[in-house]
Amino acid sequence: MAQRSIVREYLEALIIAAIFLQFANTYVVQTYYIPSGSMEDTLLVGDHLFVNRFIYGPAASDLERRLLPLRSVRRGDIVVFRSKENLHIDVVKRCVGVPGDRIHVVDKRLFINGKAVDDSSYTKHSSPDHYPPNSLTQLATRDYFGPFTVPPASYFCMGDNRDNSWDSRFWGELPERYLLGRAFAIYWSYGGSTSDGVWHGWSAKLADLGRTAVGFFSKTVWSRTFHVVR
Repeated sequence: MAQRSIVREYLEALIIAAIFLQFANTYVVQTYYIPSGSMEDTLLVGDHLFVNRFIYGPAASDLERRLLPLRSVRRGDIVVFRSKENLHIDVVKRCVGVPGDRIHVVDKRLFINGKAVDDSSYTKHSSPDHYPPNSLTQLATRDYFGPFTVPPASYFCMGDNRDNSWDSRFWGELPERYLLGRAFAIYWSYGGSTSDGVWHGWSAKLADLGRTAVGFFSKTVWSRTFHVVR
C-alpha cells in the first residue's frame, strides 16, 4: 500500500509539472528558433529564442497595469506572430510602425511620419540592386513603399535584412490578434543545419536530432548563448 502511495505521489507530481510547463509555454515564455536569414545580423539562422508571451497580454484594471509587466508593442520590438498567409507558421520581425504611423520607404530608406529613421545599427542591405517604383517586379515594393498609414489595432513589421525579408511591405499590416509575444533572449545558437519548420516525418526528425546531438559542442555558437535580443 505504501509503495502504491509513493508511485501515485510521483505520478501526480509529474502530471502537475507537465501542466505547469504547458501553461508557462503557452501563456508566459515560449521557445522559437530562426529558420531563415530575414533578421540577419540581429538574429541568425539557428538561433533559439525565449519569447515573452505575457508582455502584450490584456490588463483588466488600472491596478493590473501598474503592478504587472504589461505594455503595448513599441517601435523597435522584435515580435513573434502567426503568419497572415499561413496560421500554422510563426514569424519573427521587427515592429517599425504602430497604429497611426505613416510608413514610407524611399530607395530602401525608411521614413516614419515624414522623418528618416536611423536604423543603420541593426539593419543591413544584402543586395546592391535598386528597383524604381515603376519597375514591373514585386521587388519594387521592397525598395519603394507607401505612404501607408498603420490601421488601429495593427502594426507594421519588417525584417532587419531589408533586401531579403518577406514582410509588411508585401503582405500588409499585422493585426494585433496575430501577436504571440516579444523575443527577448537567445538561449542557444546552433551553427549546423536547421529544420525548415516543415514536418517531414519521424525518420527525418530522428535524423535531424542525431545530427544535432553529434554536432552539439562543435557547432554551438557559444558567444551568442544568453545574448539579449535588441
